[in-house]
Amino acid sequence: QVQLVESGGGLVQSGGSLRLSCTASGGILAIYAMGWYRQAPGKPRERVARITHNGVTDYADSVKGRFTISRDNAKNTAYLEMNNLEPGDTAVYFCSAGQNWFDFKYWGQGTQVTVSS
Repeated sequence: QVQLVESGGGLVQSGGSLRLSCTASGGILAIYAMGWYRQAPGKPRERVARITHNGVTDYADSVKGRFTISRDNAKNTAYLEMNNLEPGDTAVYFCSAGQNWFDFKYWGQGTQVTVSS
């Protein structure tokens, strides 16, 4: 069973930056892709970015040009570098992993990101 542990959330002012980390353990050989999702109060969970084991990436339109996802396979860790943060980015951010590009079935516990105006 894959376990995912996130870190790096917090409170930042509008225009600031944060870096989230997600480290996987357990059945890591089963992981093909890792991703970041977020959920704001009263809104559905949405995918922010995802990355394959060989570095192919995909971003939500709302974060393109501001967020960067990366992955260190040697450390079993994925990162989300978030720049020029906006109040609309405030949400709980969840790390996820899956055995293919579409089925993200492993989830972390989430980390809160709050952007003040």
